[in-house]
Order: sequence, then structure tokens, then C-alpha cells
Amino acid sequence: MIVCRSVAELERMRDAGRLVGEVLTELAAHVKPGVTTADLDALAERRIAQAGATPAFKGYHGYPATICASINEEVIHGIPSGRRVLNEGDIISIDVGASLSGYFGDSAITLPVGPVLEEAATLLRVTEEALYKAIERVRPGGRISDIGHAVQQHIEAYGFSVVREFVGHGIGQRMHEEPQVPNYGEPGRGPRLAEGMVLAIEPMVNAGKPAVKVLADGWTAVTRDSSLSAHFEHTVAVTADGPWILTAREVPVPVR
Repeated sequence: MIVCRSVAELERMRDAGRLVGEVLTELAAHVKPGVTTADLDALAERRIAQAGATPAFKGYHGYPATICASINEEVIHGIPSGRRVLNEGDIISIDVGASLSGYFGDSAITLPVGPVLEEAATLLRVTEEALYKAIERVRPGGRISDIGHAVQQHIEAYGFSVVREFVGHGIGQRMHEEPQVPNYGEPGRGPRLAEGMVLAIEPMVNAGKPAVKVLADGWTAVTRDSSLSAHFEHTVAVTADGPWILTAREVPVPVR
């Protein structure tokens, strides 16, 4: 069942989303060579707890950490580790979720670690552009597939590929709700968008082919061809005035 939220509920979801955005901004400022993904995870957990919130991912189906930290060919769900050190030239996807006052926020960014190769820089730029092109389709009367079509069209124009195995989702009082939001497909299909619907829109894009596999840890998804992968995500509400990005970061992520 797809739930449409009241204005009061959306305000509470904005509180959760704002916190997620603030945590991502703080983490982005700490992304540099020599930092471990466990360092970033500890910072996120501390910051979320200080806000009186709860990490959305930790313990979810047994996931062991507060954030997902996925480096280079890792697509999503990379588990933070004190042995995983960031190196110059890496790219890292950081996915943060939090529950505050009974409502969830979910957002992700992919960042360069120092200077990166041109292909990596282009992948990050195009994937983030695809997210915002998808968000532009979040309007009452549209269709869920309009969102994925916008992503696919933009990504494939640059010769990159869209991951099929993982999709975006509805979000509210649970981390994952209906509907699923694929990042591909023909427009004009699927549920019709209505005021109060809230979606976690999250393009996952590979520099090479779209196929992925999950590693032996049961969580980390990587590209089968070892190509780079990028991931950007926002929690977005459908309103009469257009899309409302509930996880918008009021302080810009530092440009590197």
C-alpha cells in the first residue's frame, strides 16, 4: 500500500531529512586520504545520537553499521571497516539513513578522494545530474516510471549504465515502503504520483556494464566488470508546488 503523508507528517520527515543532510555534509568534510570508513561511520553514529535520532541502517536485517561506505567498484552497501583506508583517486559513496520522531530520512552522495581521473569525475557529475532530472518528474499526476526513465535517458546518453538489481523506494514511518522506484524503464507506467507520497530516489550508475554481484559478506554489491560505480540519493515528497527535497543539504557539500 502506498501511503500519502499529511503536511504535518512531511514537516516531521523534513526534520529527519535535514539531519541526514547535515550528517552527510559533515562526513564529506572528513573525506580525505588516510581516513578509514570506520572513522566516517563512528562520526555519523555519534552525530545521529547527539540529535536524539536512531541510525536507520544499523541492525536492519542484521546490517552491522550506521552508514554504507562503498568505494570505487562497490555499488552500495559497503560495510565500514578500520582496515578500509581511503586513498587519493578513490571515489566513495556514503549512504546515511536516520529515524527521528518516528519518521525516516535517507540520502547518499558519492565523493572524490582528492583528484580523480576524468572518467570518475564525469561519472559523479552525470549521476548527480540524473538524480535531479528524476526529481523534476516528481509532480502530482505523473507516473513512477517517469522518474526512472529520466535517469536512464540521461545516464545512457553518456555511455554509462543503470543498475537493475537495486531500486529506490517509498519511505515514511518505515525505511522501505511501497512503491519501488526503478532507475530505468518506459515513461507513463506504474502508480500515479499523488500529493503526500514520499520517495527515496537513488540512481546507481556503473561506468561499465550494468551487472552487479554481492560479495561473501552478504551485503557489499560490486560491479561484475570491476568498473567504477556512483550513487546519489534524496528523499523527495510530492507536493502541489512540485518536488520537495526533504534531505536537501542547507550547507553545500565542499567542492574538491
